[in-house]
Amino acid sequence: MTEKILLVDDDIELIEMIRDYLEREGFDVTVVYDGEAGAREALDGGYDIAVLDVMMPGINGIELLRRIRSASTLPIIMLTARGDDTDRIVGLELGADDYVPKPCTPRELTARIRGILKRAGVAKQEDASQSLKTGALEIWPQKRKVEWGGQPIDLTSTEFSLLEVLARKAGQVVSKEELSEQGLGRPLMRFDRSVDVHMSSIRQKLGNQPDGRSCIQTVIRKGYLLIRE
Repeated sequence: MTEKILLVDDDIELIEMIRDYLEREGFDVTVVYDGEAGAREALDGGYDIAVLDVMMPGINGIELLRRIRSASTLPIIMLTARGDDTDRIVGLELGADDYVPKPCTPRELTARIRGILKRAGVAKQEDASQSLKTGALEIWPQKRKVEWGGQPIDLTSTEFSLLEVLARKAGQVVSKEELSEQGLGRPLMRFDRSVDVHMSSIRQKLGNQPDGRSCIQTVIRKGYLLIRE
């Protein structure tokens, strides 16, 4: 089945170049040029992933991300100004799955898109009934489903991928490098805080242990550990 991609950006020249490249790569691509239209399409169009530019007139990419996340877990990549760490961190905190600095090449963006779609699709090869369970946490990789104490937890695609990496190695320290490569689909870059921001969001969504601690522990200068119980 052909994956459907939504591109939202007012830079007509850039976005048309990206659309042409993605269509040659076999994707079904829809382009809109403003946030209002982007919100309607993202929530009603049955897309597999959306790419949003941060800097747009009217509803900018951050507000558009906020609107989408209030009603959908659609995978989202943000296009941010190169060097603008504030937009990147805010976007990740609001639930973006990844970001790509502009100017970017269509090839780089396509690689990021394929990485997110691949991680979401790998689970389809597994037994739907197979789950990973530790303490109050239970994960069904095939269904991309998470429960804490029997209650469903809504995670973004990337948050799920990162938590799954930890769950498969529960009780072991997992380095940020490994989390970035397996959960984000790219090497960890210097000064890149994406893993940390996503982990903070996951902690907020999950419950605490009976002793009040988070089930995800930070191991200084080493990485993160999911407590096994």
